[in-house]
Amino acid sequence: MGGIKRSISSLETGQVEKMIDMITDLGDRKIFVVGAGRSGLIGRAFAMRLMHLEFNAYVVGETITPALGRDDVLLAVSSSGATTFVVEAVKTSKRAGGKVIAVTSNADSPIGNVADHVVVLKGKTKLAEETGLRDHLAPLGTLFEASCLVFFDSIVVELMRRLNKTEEDMRRRHSTIE
Repeated sequence: MGGIKRSISSLETGQVEKMIDMITDLGDRKIFVVGAGRSGLIGRAFAMRLMHLEFNAYVVGETITPALGRDDVLLAVSSSGATTFVVEAVKTSKRAGGKVIAVTSNADSPIGNVADHVVVLKGKTKLAEETGLRDHLAPLGTLFEASCLVFFDSIVVELMRRLNKTEEDMRRRHSTIE
């Protein structure tokens, strides 16, 4: 748990504010979320909450995902910033005229170098480099993924506040066929 706290507390407020502004400024445009493996699962959870907040939110790779258009936003989630599938989605989005937000531990990475905006969320490797501490209870990318879940949920709460949405508003868009 200490690793997640250190990761979240290392976030730069300006980066977070700009990400929220890019999302709230979407209007009718779409937001796509992409990630691979467990980072992709965390991204999918965030896309679901964005849909609950009435954003046109989609997950890259799903069969019902529409085309990305000019000024739509791709949110790329990758601790390394170098996951092939995510890097290719970022490049494709940029060619289509989309904007890219990267959430990564490595700003100096293929997605970080191409993104319009980067939010650095430090994972195990970056925190260990800076603090010398290793979290043995969080193997592989667990620290980044768990920190992303907490971070994205906090973004949802802030979006709810700014958009004047309640849990009841969100519940109306929650799946009823489960």
